[in-house]
Amino acid sequence: MELLAFGINYQTAPIDVREQVVFSDDSMEDALHDLVGHHAVKEAAIVSTCNRTEIYCSTDKPEEAKNWLASFHQLQVRELEPYLYSLPREHAVKHAFRVASGLDSMVLGEPQILGQLKNAVKSAELAGTLGLLLHKLFQRTFFVAKEVRTSTEIGANSVSMAAAATQLAERIFGDISAQRILLIGAGEMIELCAGSFSARHPKSITVANRTAEHAQALANRFNAESITLNELPEQLALHDIVVTCTASPLPILGKGMMERAIKKRKHRPIFMVDLAVPRDVEQEVLELDDVFLYTVDDLSDIVQEGLDSRQGAVVQAEAIINSNVINFMHWLESRELVPTIRALRSQAEHYRRHELDRALKLLARGGDSKKIMESLSNSLTNKLLHSPSDVLNHASSDERDELVDMINRLYQLDRLE
Repeated sequence: MELLAFGINYQTAPIDVREQVVFSDDSMEDALHDLVGHHAVKEAAIVSTCNRTEIYCSTDKPEEAKNWLASFHQLQVRELEPYLYSLPREHAVKHAFRVASGLDSMVLGEPQILGQLKNAVKSAELAGTLGLLLHKLFQRTFFVAKEVRTSTEIGANSVSMAAAATQLAERIFGDISAQRILLIGAGEMIELCAGSFSARHPKSITVANRTAEHAQALANRFNAESITLNELPEQLALHDIVVTCTASPLPILGKGMMERAIKKRKHRPIFMVDLAVPRDVEQEVLELDDVFLYTVDDLSDIVQEGLDSRQGAVVQAEAIINSNVINFMHWLESRELVPTIRALRSQAEHYRRHELDRALKLLARGGDSKKIMESLSNSLTNKLLHSPSDVLNHASSDERDELVDMINRLYQLDRLE
């Protein structure tokens, strides 16, 4: 079994591909059980966000594991293969460290991914698919992420997706103090958007969510109004800026609903940002002249601003990560030797027990203790050295020098001279 990380992210796949392989919270446990229970995978954890879907696992059949991702989502392997990356062993370790540290994010240094990784680990623990290898990997991953964030300025001057949405709105409207804002959802991203937009003092903010209590709780924090998703058809036309990010598997804002809203607004434009994956807004909405719709991928240029000023921090972070990759691989390689070491000790213990039992029987019969102990030590020494001596005696000329060097090293014979 070898460590493997594979998946797709915002760099390798567009949003219309990424949204096809998202794992919802409700499907996560079943997916983990299916992967570990019915495939050549011993351990597994799944990271599923708007920007990436990645599987970290221990497997001896990487192709079967990768094919599972497509089959679980009822896709053909050929549909997903062009976008898929596969990272074995130390490449998987380095990738995990870079992701947790914010170096592989669309928003360089963003902190949300660390929490998402921790949630993925918690889900794997609850599902019983997190074994020794992945536990150690993520334990080290979180340590590295903390070291990177405390030792470098990787998060300085970063522009979050929420801030990018606000900046884009300001570029379109100029001053948004006269605009009415509708936020759909009540998760972490919408909470960040609420904070970012409220700091610009818009005319009003309304929070819409499937659960009225969650919408009201978030609205209370930002002096906003709250509605349920059922009220969207009537309320949509009242707002100039709409930002949505829910966990719905299907779009909640369709072309027909938006056409009716635009008609009520007498064709005054609506600015929309869809931060959800899968998307909350039907793709056909882009066909409407009076709707300006942006997705997470469209915000990439804005979130890259300030990147040049953090290049020094990136170099520092990469150095920290590389050092920790080496340390982790030393641990992993030592773990791979455990079965051999265990077998060697088991064989030695078998010899010891056999010779000890023989000696005790002879002592019980009244034999000479000195002669019995001498015989025990000779027999034990001969048994322990028989196999390496026999291999050395029968070695070919090509391998003899290598074996001699190895035996000198194993038994430290040079120290006896």
